[in-house]
Amino acid sequence: MDAINLTILVGGLLFFVSIIATLISARLGAPMLLIFLVIGMIAGEDGLAGIQFDNPQTAFLIGSIALVIILFDGGMRTHPERFRVALAPASMLATLGVVITCGVVGLSAAYLLNLSIVEGLLLGAILSSTDAAAVFSIFQSQRLQIKQRVASTLEIESGSNDPMAVMLTLTLVSVLAQDAKLDWLVLLSFLQQAVVGGAMGYGAGRVFVFLCRKLPLSFAFFPLLAVASSIFIYAITNSFGGSGFLAVYLMGYLVGNARLPQIIHILRMHDGLAWISQITMFLMLGLLVVPSNLKEHLVDALILAGILIFIARPLAVMISLIPFRFPLKDLVFISWVGLRGAVPIILALFPWLAGVPNEHLYFDVAFVVVIVSLLLQGWSLVPVARWLKLEVPGELEPDQAMPLDAIPSKDVMEVLAFNVEDQSPIRGVCWQDLKFSVPVQFLGIIRDGEWQLPDAEPVFNSRDTVMVLAKLKDVKKISEVLASEAETSGLSNSNFFGDFVLNGEVSLADLDAFYTINMDNQNKLQSLASYISERFHRRVVIGDQVRLDQLILTVRELDEQGTITQVGIKAVDT
Repeated sequence: MDAINLTILVGGLLFFVSIIATLISARLGAPMLLIFLVIGMIAGEDGLAGIQFDNPQTAFLIGSIALVIILFDGGMRTHPERFRVALAPASMLATLGVVITCGVVGLSAAYLLNLSIVEGLLLGAILSSTDAAAVFSIFQSQRLQIKQRVASTLEIESGSNDPMAVMLTLTLVSVLAQDAKLDWLVLLSFLQQAVVGGAMGYGAGRVFVFLCRKLPLSFAFFPLLAVASSIFIYAITNSFGGSGFLAVYLMGYLVGNARLPQIIHILRMHDGLAWISQITMFLMLGLLVVPSNLKEHLVDALILAGILIFIARPLAVMISLIPFRFPLKDLVFISWVGLRGAVPIILALFPWLAGVPNEHLYFDVAFVVVIVSLLLQGWSLVPVARWLKLEVPGELEPDQAMPLDAIPSKDVMEVLAFNVEDQSPIRGVCWQDLKFSVPVQFLGIIRDGEWQLPDAEPVFNSRDTVMVLAKLKDVKKISEVLASEAETSGLSNSNFFGDFVLNGEVSLADLDAFYTINMDNQNKLQSLASYISERFHRRVVIGDQVRLDQLILTVRELDEQGTITQVGIKAVDT
């Protein structure tokens, strides 16, 4: 009993310290996952606490369950508009990009570490996946928002390349474990994992959505049902020879975009579960590693990390994205955001469990590469994004939002809450003084914990919370009036989009009436929206820019069909 109590005590203390340490991470700009990993190493065998943990089976079990929860949560939070914007390039990165990374790193590892080609490729497969959670936790902590197409590409790639890396790793581990050769049967096994995983994930997503609409369960049970279902689908898909991780990610995507009334409860619980899973994984992996054992392959691992970061990843990005005509600065940033996280370390347990030769080598090298990636790339993501001028003004949003999906309506309705701060533009005014371009219903304010009804017509003071009812599609326009950062956001928008905003239907001839511009070989009757769209051989996104003589035209607003409705006009700096 004393040993069990001590284990619980140590576990609780490590979780407590890890959560408090996130404050340090936010202040220093360091990746949170690196902080968790370091705490685990400090508590580990060579650290201050001296905790001995050498059980790859337990680590693999906990890591697999944690990855299932993280991937399911990531799938639920992937919105269809992101797929419309970046599905094709992200898919190329998650497939061809992973294969190129695996090949370059694998051949380099075979040469540096004196391994066979198959062993080298296995190490390349282990290191081939990126970590979306690490990337976007840094963006969120630094309040950084980058161009939608770049962000969407990185998000979808990071969520979908994990299954690809897992399939490659499992295939190569089976080849080494059975002393087989790389032939068409290996390719068949790989395709089986992809096809079965995709089919099981699609079917599971549809069944779960059906059950949510039919089962008369309390709302509190649906998040638990989602966790149980994702773990069950992962296991049963693996049993049928498919990729369980691919199935879970696809299932999460279908559930998250099915407009279920229970989805808000599921997302809230999974947000906490995803963080618990990440903390658990990195603490456990920090405990599992023995730093003194890393010395043997340290130099080779550092060289391999350099090859991965500066050669393999850029090469994979440049080749995979050739058909999509990304600007050079976008390609540079996507290349730099090949951040490695927990997945490579978990994948390094596969050869350890299978008992293939050099099993400890894979784990030690993967651990060093992940540390280097988190330190070098993780700490520099935000400065690099700003240096490449990929940052766009953040969208204004309410402080709290509660969707009313359970109420039948053609448009999704939300109750929105906006906190009134000292710098809020609505401080000192009444509701009747505000002007909106979309329908919105005032529900009153919360002042000193008391609800004041709208018929009281209160003047908004600092620390009030204004509540309104509106359509989901109108949240942005309402936030432009009520959000406390509305004025500072307006300045940021002017700096990025320009001081003048024109309707997308304005013609080039009308633009020429305001500016002296050279429009040789241009159709003056063409609209601004048409002119910009023709310059891109893809779907345009907010923040896309084109040059017209001495003017920069920036896409500022799109409608639901993706048509440009507003264009920012800015003169080129001379």
